[in-house]
Amino acid sequence: MNILSYEHIQEQKTHGDLKFPFNIYPCSIPLDFAAVPLHWHNDMELICVKKGQGEISVDLVSHQASEGDIFLVPPGHLHAIRQAEGHSMEYENIIFQLSLLMSSPTDFCSQQFFAPLLQGRSTLPARISTEHPLHAPLAACLAEIDHYSSRGDALSTLAIKSRLFELFRLLFSWQKQETNAPFASLRPKSLDLVKTIMKYVENHYGERLTIETMASVSGFSQSHFMKFFKNTMGVSFIEYLNDYRLTMAARLLLASSDAIVAISAECGFENLSYFNRMFRRKYGVTPSEYRKNP
Repeated sequence: MNILSYEHIQEQKTHGDLKFPFNIYPCSIPLDFAAVPLHWHNDMELICVKKGQGEISVDLVSHQASEGDIFLVPPGHLHAIRQAEGHSMEYENIIFQLSLLMSSPTDFCSQQFFAPLLQGRSTLPARISTEHPLHAPLAACLAEIDHYSSRGDALSTLAIKSRLFELFRLLFSWQKQETNAPFASLRPKSLDLVKTIMKYVENHYGERLTIETMASVSGFSQSHFMKFFKNTMGVSFIEYLNDYRLTMAARLLLASSDAIVAISAECGFENLSYFNRMFRRKYGVTPSEYRKNP
């Protein structure tokens, strides 16, 4: 996967093609990138950890990720992937549109299972560990999906769809058994507000962003905004903003030949020495060293 694939928090990349919106991406942290920042998109995502250890968060809940773990990220849900200190992690992203499994709006399965998931009215367990009763059958489905995906012929698309249907049959059967209801509880409304804030940062991180501005975007007083953000995200807004700006700067250092001072300004840092100091604190090297040896 290209390091710029997750440049935008709300990812717009089309996976596969319009006729069959499905794709698999092998990834490695930190070989491909140090982290995948918090983001969301309108596709279903399955993250399968192949080797090593890392950290994966879904809807702001952090999970330790180990070899064999399977993570489920429904459309519209926030998620991020980070390196665990001292460890690398190889994983596979399986990304597809749920419309691939929805024959029509009036279809019973679409109405009962996939439409609620697509619309955020139902959810799935975030992590399936190797000890989970569902792990073995889910892993078998994913192994077959891998196999048929590598073949790339037309008949393989039928096999992939059939395995995806089986995967969701297993998930929904387990969910009903565990909750005695078709679906789990709805995600907190505060996550929608977090997404609004993050989207604003994505579009304006190169500008001068103040607490006053962000409070206005959120519909809060300044004090309420700062408290809400810290309680929800676990860091202050300024810490989050600086980290996001540094992530974008690191990507620009690798993707362009622009001068470091220009990249610093483009990412919202008004002072070059402050940018250099913050960059070194985050990445352990100077911007010029990072560009030479990412």
